[in-house]
Amino acid sequence: MSTIRQPAVAGSFYPKDPTALRAQIKRLLSEANPSEKLTPKAIIVPHAGYVYSGPVAASVFALLAPLRKRINRVILLGPSHRIPFFGLAYSHADFFATPLGEIPIDHEAIKKITDLPYIHGIDEAHQWEHSLEVQLPFLQTCLDEFSLIPLVIGEANAEQVATVLERLWVDPQTLVVISSDLSHYHDYDTAKRMDSLTCKAIEACDPDAIDFESACGRNGVNGLLTLAARRDLHVHTVDLRNSGDTAGPRDQVVGYGAWVLD
Repeated sequence: MSTIRQPAVAGSFYPKDPTALRAQIKRLLSEANPSEKLTPKAIIVPHAGYVYSGPVAASVFALLAPLRKRINRVILLGPSHRIPFFGLAYSHADFFATPLGEIPIDHEAIKKITDLPYIHGIDEAHQWEHSLEVQLPFLQTCLDEFSLIPLVIGEANAEQVATVLERLWVDPQTLVVISSDLSHYHDYDTAKRMDSLTCKAIEACDPDAIDFESACGRNGVNGLLTLAARRDLHVHTVDLRNSGDTAGPRDQVVGYGAWVLD
């Protein structure tokens, strides 16, 4: 019998009703207006509630339209917010579900990394984790059929994450998605300064300049940047804002950025 990882934050981070969810995502995508026409091989996107980070995430997801039929697999990495552990965690579930349907998990691909000592099957790390889940309805809207490799990142260094990506990211039909917010709970001006420095580090593929205060998903970001430097990929900033720009007050904001690697 197939096992399904059910949505944990539908109705809080994004609408639980499929019709309302489709309408919100389509509106966000229609309002996105990226200044460049890019062909993403990998993207970095935020993972807050859609009212806060949705416009920033949509700015990158909107670029996937020309790749709708090409991409048939997504490697999705995001930080653990609830369960502490070392390494990266995969799920034993056969499908990840959202209000828009079920996405099959590519367990054959996951087998390529299970010999690594820091790769673990930890279903609890996935059960309540929002950093991966909030990306799924966007992907379901922007792509045709695809399989998913979902990995939650605990304490892992950039080289470990880069090794995982290098084994899994082997063809142009695969998209890498790194889920990360930026600075947390600073005043608006402080956040803008901090996030600007993080943006410059991402553009320069400089993982050493990105720490816990810079981005909650720094381990995934830094692993991607480490591999990007080896593959001579180019980083493009598509959007850089915070919750004070989208839907919240400006005394304590969370930073959001969107980047494309091609």
